Parts: sequence; structure tokens; C-alpha cells
Amino acid sequence: MHDLLFGTFLTPDAHHPEHVVDLAIETERAGLDLVTVQDHPYNAGYLDTQTLLTWLAARTTKLRVAANVTNLPLRPPQVLAKAAASLDLLSGGRFELGLGAGAFADAAFRMTGERRTTGESIEALTEAIDILRGIWDTDTSGPLRHDGKHYQVPGLNRGPRPAHDIGIWLGAYQPRMLALTGRAADGWLPTYEYLRNPGLTEAIKRIDHAAAEAGRDPAAVRRLLNVMNVGFSPTRQGFLQGPPEQWVDELLPLILDVGITGFLFGGDDPRVMRILGEEVAPAVREAVEKERSGVRSAAALAQRHHGVDYDALPSSLAGKAVEPGDSAYQQVRHTYVRTGSPSLVVRARSTQDVVDTLAFARKQNLTLAVRSGGHGISGRSTLDRGVVLDLGRMNSVEVLDRAKRLVRLEPGARWGDVAQVLAREGLAMSSGDYGDVGVGGLATAGGLGYLARKYGLTIDHVVAAELVVADGRVLRVDAAHYPDLFWAIRGAGGNFGVVTAFELEADEVDNVAFANLTVDATDTAGLLEAWATTVESAPRELSSFLALLPGRRRSAPTAQITLIYANDDVEAAQEVFSRFLDVGPVLAQQAQLVPYSAIMVAHHGPHHGQGLSDTRSGLLTHVTPPVANAVADLVASGDILMVQFRSAGGAVNDQPADAMAYSHRTQNFSVLATTAPALRERMDRRWDGFRPYLDGMYLSFETDTRPERLLDAFPEPVLTKLRALKAEWDPDGVFNRNFPIS
Repeated sequence: MHDLLFGTFLTPDAHHPEHVVDLAIETERAGLDLVTVQDHPYNAGYLDTQTLLTWLAARTTKLRVAANVTNLPLRPPQVLAKAAASLDLLSGGRFELGLGAGAFADAAFRMTGERRTTGESIEALTEAIDILRGIWDTDTSGPLRHDGKHYQVPGLNRGPRPAHDIGIWLGAYQPRMLALTGRAADGWLPTYEYLRNPGLTEAIKRIDHAAAEAGRDPAAVRRLLNVMNVGFSPTRQGFLQGPPEQWVDELLPLILDVGITGFLFGGDDPRVMRILGEEVAPAVREAVEKERSGVRSAAALAQRHHGVDYDALPSSLAGKAVEPGDSAYQQVRHTYVRTGSPSLVVRARSTQDVVDTLAFARKQNLTLAVRSGGHGISGRSTLDRGVVLDLGRMNSVEVLDRAKRLVRLEPGARWGDVAQVLAREGLAMSSGDYGDVGVGGLATAGGLGYLARKYGLTIDHVVAAELVVADGRVLRVDAAHYPDLFWAIRGAGGNFGVVTAFELEADEVDNVAFANLTVDATDTAGLLEAWATTVESAPRELSSFLALLPGRRRSAPTAQITLIYANDDVEAAQEVFSRFLDVGPVLAQQAQLVPYSAIMVAHHGPHHGQGLSDTRSGLLTHVTPPVANAVADLVASGDILMVQFRSAGGAVNDQPADAMAYSHRTQNFSVLATTAPALRERMDRRWDGFRPYLDGMYLSFETDTRPERLLDAFPEPVLTKLRALKAEWDPDGVFNRNFPIS
């Protein structure tokens, strides 16, 4: 296991060279481990990084030094190997080699006169790693010879040998570079702000896969992370921008869940260095040690909830359970919408963990909440007291059969990560509108997403599931095995067990046309009616969302319209998109052709509860003038923060109403409204006046669980059938959090 490293990422400012040195000294004085420096020698305002690193090593005593990252096209590997070994020997083994294939190709070309394609750059980097290690390998007799496409070494005496095994850490982002990292590098050193496609966890999966294929232990590849936009402030301002305890909360899951073991922070701010070294790094190390040892202090034990026998927790769950006194508790107690104070959070890694957690909760008579991604608007995946079964670590995404488009998803995977994996195979799946949403909740309730009119709901694609039922049995449910349960979990899954794996049929999707319009919504009713009519008349390839935002401080209300055309026919997409330019005064517009995965990105940040009180949901067959006028009144009331419409219809309505528990197969639109806690009662009165226009309800967006709402979600004969199945499979009401139907 790699030791934790905390350090800085400095700018080699040639205008203030003494300041750069002072920052490195401050890095060491603060108790940090590593100082790294950008390598852009073509920048006239920058010092030469290799020379600077030598000076910094000489002015410090314990600090490791590295370029972040060395620009290979400007540093021939034969010379770089000699320089690296020399600095490592002179510093007593304190040099590491951050290395990149070469960014800013135009600038490098002006220095060298040589230009490489992306593929050639990766080939050259592969050769360079072999040359570096060959020169350092003084145990092998004879000179080093290398006859490559980009480098030739006809015969070079090996050595000197570095003082320690220098780590080669690659700055890598694209798939081929990530694969090279897994095959050949000692570490991975990306910048957090540059990670887009693939994201952090998907990139690590690619590295690990390449390492395993090469016969390496994936854990041998150290995972480091640059974070540039950081700062300390009394209140939370963003990721790693807030009080020290926020930093601890946000770094801890990156270490424990993602496996990051090195952090380099930018900004050139000595105050950040001091707080990081004196407060954050020690607290993070202590929290990690406690988390991995399972030993809790007296203060932590004192925060246990009365009436819960924590010592009865099965040994199989040791190291996976988070108590109120644990440092990780703040990371796992809340959801995206709701705050919670559970007695225990179990971060399951396997189906057996789910079985054991369920048995523990039942024996203790504790309420059980199940969470996949924790984004659910209904807020039912946390609670006060009771047990949260967190499935976030059960997150694998696997293509089982490309020819049949059959994929297997675990419930804790985020839809953004799913999109990334499927994109490599030219596949996609309609799955809501936000990549951070977890698979489990959406794939059991509905899945009204960006591709719905073309490909239907997410649950329409589920062909089988692994389900842990109330008595602890693990069942495979599909059309041939427990068909009634299979019918029920597609629409009312939260009532019947915990799905630990799904099998789904994906769709052939590559690029999609994607557009955003900002429209003046002063004539709210007219805009809404025109938008809905245009959606219904559009081809199935078109799906659309519309969010109405009330005006603030005498400004006019606006609408944000999202348009998705589910193939890469640019001319057809342009023709359809142009129809929406007439629905109202367009204030801004943007359109692009992108991979579906680019609009479904997962961020994996911890949830802190957003303070939203309640949401109200409904379905509409058409947006008639009375409906549009009623919505306009809602928006104008000031009691609603947002009203959002999503297009349904199309392929959604191809399914027979009795095919699964979700039976709403005639409506063309979903609508939801949300507000702040102080306005909840006023919103309820407004919504009750609007309710007569509705025809059914989309369960995932509703927080009102009064019995009279059940028939909105499950019209007869669906509700009677569900209740009979509930009595058979969960007579004690173990699964009672997600819109109970008993």
C-alpha cells in the first residue's frame, strides 16, 4: 500500500525566482512531502524546470521534488535518465519523474522543429520509458541498445543508478495514454480540473484493466491528483474551497473509495500550504488510519445511537460500517437533497454484504434505507436513526454480449460512468438527465431521460435482475424466474427488495445532437403550449426538457429548454431544432454534436443535502391551454422555485400498460414542481389546485406519500396486484421507505 503524499504544484515564475524557492521552503516547513513544478520551457516567463528542481532540492532537506510533468519532446530520454539519476543521487533519493507525452504541441514545435501526432507521441513515450529504465538498470550487463521508431540508442553504457527506484508518473487523460499508464508506469498524475471524458473513476478502471491485462497488480500503480482551484474560507464555496474540516471530508473518500494516495495543490499560496500541512494532512492521515484499523476512540463511541447494538454487527461488515462518531460519517450521512442522521451506514461491496446488513437491521428492528447514488429527489435514501445500506461501492459496469447489446450494471454505478463504458462499444441507454444519479433507484422506478422518446424508459430495457428479498434469499428474477417479482421491480422495486445487479439491453447510439435554449418566458402559457405542441409533432429522435424559472427582482421569468436528437444526422437535427426557435423570444442558444457520454458526466462528489423541502410530480397527456394557464399561475405565484417538464410519449408509450408495474403509457409529459422548506404549505395548496389536470404520477419526483397518492402512481389494477405481492414477499414491511404500498 502506498504512503499518503501531500504537496504543492508551483509555477516556475522567472520574474520572481526567489519567491518560487521560498514557496518550496514553505512547503517543507509546513510538513508536506512533495513539491512539483510545471515544465513549459517555451514560456519566456518561466524558469527551466530541471534546473529549478536541482536548486529546490539543494535548498530543502526532506522534500521530494518532481516536474509536473516533464515535457518529453523537449527532454531526450537518454539525457533525462542521466539528469534524473544525478538529481536523485545528489538529493539522497528525493526525485520522482512526472512525465508526459507532450502538451502544447505548437509551442514545442517552435523549440524543436519536430511535430508528432497523438499516436506518435504515445509511441515515443512508450519507447522513452524503456530507455529510462534500461539506463537505470545497472544489474544488466552490457550496454543499452534500442532501435525504435522515434529513438535510437546504438550502444550506451548504463548508469548511474539512482539512489532509489524513481517513480515514473504519467500525466494521462485519453484512453491510449491511460492504457500505457496501466501497462508500464509507476503512477498516474492527472489534474482534477482537466478530467472530463473519461472521468476520474472511469479513468482508473481503464488503468487497472490495462495493468491486469499486462500481468501487473493494479494496486502497484500509484494514483496521484493535482487540484488547482483550492482555498480555505469559513464557509463552503466549492470542492476543496472551504474550512479545513471540509477538505478532510472531501479528501477522505478519494483515498478510501477511489484509491488516490497523493495530492498536489496549486495556487502558490503559502497560507494554503500552512493550513494544509498543519491541519488538513494530519487530520486526513488520522482519519484514514482509523478507518482502516476499525479502532474507534472513546469520543467516537460516545456518539453511538442509544438502543443500537453496534457490537452485534457481523464481522463480515467490519471496515464497511460507518458510525456517527467516525470521520467518514459526514461523507455518507446525507443525500443530494436531504440531510440525515442514520445510526449506521454500511458501504456494501458484495451481495453477501447486502444480505448481512439486511439481517442485522431486521434483528435490531431498525428501519432500513437503501441508497445507490444518493441523488434521488424523493430523499428516501437517508433517514434519522436506522441503517442506510449504501451500494455506492457496488458499481461495476460490464458489457456481457456486444452482439446482443446486453450489459450488466451494479446498483451503485453512476449513469455517467455507465455512459462512458458503453460509449466505447457504440452503445448508450436513456437514463435521466444527470450523470451523478445512481443506477439502482432509477432502474427500479422509471428512467425518463434524454433518449426516452426514441428508446423508452430505462426500466423498459431491464431483462433480468439479482434481487435480495426480505427473508435474505438471493433470487434471479426475469421473465422465466419469479415473473411476478420481475413485473413488480420495474416501477415499484423499492418495495420488494434490494437489487444488487441488473441486466439490460442497451441501444446503438454514438453521437447525438444537443442544444440548449434560453427563452424569455414572460408569456409563460404561450411558451409552454408552443413548446409542448412542437415536441409532440417532432420525430421520435427528439426528446426535450423545459425548466421554467420565476423572475427575480423584477426580471422576467425564463425557460431553459434542452433538446436532444438521438442520432448524428446533423441536417435533420438542425431542421427539428429550428422549430423551437419560434416558441418564444430566444435569449441565448447553443448546439453541438457530441457523444452521448459527453452530456452524461459523473462527478462523484459527496452530498451535503440541498435543503429542498418537497417536490410534486404528475403526468400529462397534452399541454392544453387550461393546463398552460394553470402552470403560468404556479410560476407567477412566487411559491414555486422551479417547474420542469420532460417529454415522454414515443417509445415510452409502445409498452403495454400491463407489462410492468409502471403502467403510464398514454401520457406525453412529466411535470414536477419544487420549492424551499418555508414555502411547502403554500406550494401544496397551489399544487392541489393544479392536480385535477394531471393523469398519473412519476414516482421518482414525488415526496408526498399519503395513501391517496398511491393510485396516482399505481392505478388499478396495478395497486391491488402490488399489494398482494407485497403481502407474499415482504409481509413485515421491511422495505417501507420508497413509497410504501402496504
